[in-house]
Amino acid sequence: MNERIRRPGRVLLLGGGSEIGREILLKLDPPPGSEVILAGRDLQRMAQCGESLPFRVRTAYYDATALETHQRFVDEVFADGPVDLVISAAGVLTDQELLDRDPLRAGLLVQTNLTGHVTTLLAVAQHLRAQRRGMIVVLSSVAAVRPRKANFVYGATKAGLDAFARGLADSLHGSGVRLLLVRPGFVIGRMTAGMAPAPAATTAAAVGAAVATALAGSASVVWVPRRMGALATAMRLIPRPLWRKLPR
Repeated sequence: MNERIRRPGRVLLLGGGSEIGREILLKLDPPPGSEVILAGRDLQRMAQCGESLPFRVRTAYYDATALETHQRFVDEVFADGPVDLVISAAGVLTDQELLDRDPLRAGLLVQTNLTGHVTTLLAVAQHLRAQRRGMIVVLSSVAAVRPRKANFVYGATKAGLDAFARGLADSLHGSGVRLLLVRPGFVIGRMTAGMAPAPAATTAAAVGAAVATALAGSASVVWVPRRMGALATAMRLIPRPLWRKLPR
């Protein structure tokens, strides 16, 4: 694998306050002087996150729902130099009952978790193709496999993102650009605070370690934990009448 990707010199983290994104960055082995751009809305949280990272840190305002700004934002990042690794980690998780009562809030969740990734990563792909090298990491979820009634809007966004990422990966084949699709199970952390962990729950640190390992290899998809792939296959086989009865 290209040494400059295994040890990225310039990284863009979309969703700069993401716990999983931070853990991925902590598990990398960047060369001295490497830069990370933390891109998100919460500049204070990103500044705090940056204090622990083994990079020169720059923060930039990025709103996943402001679709009309994404091409310009990406153009400006790449105007400062080549980017080795782009981590697409923007996302929100909102209780389904709240979304049922507030369709506009559901629409904003879709923009954050799906549409914003599409508009941003298409712009990113243009530049990486021109570089003829680079890496994209997309954070999907086991929820993409089969959305459940307990969080079907969130699950739908992850299913859409997962399909988009697979198609984008195919379109990049032979360009020198690689896409790694990450499918964690339930991740214990800030986003899931107050929720009872699901079976085979994992942590942001475990996801970060798995991604760093995958970046050093040739995998195109990584499940975290690894057995989640087998569980996902079983989920697809559950008859729909029984699936509807599952509490979560």
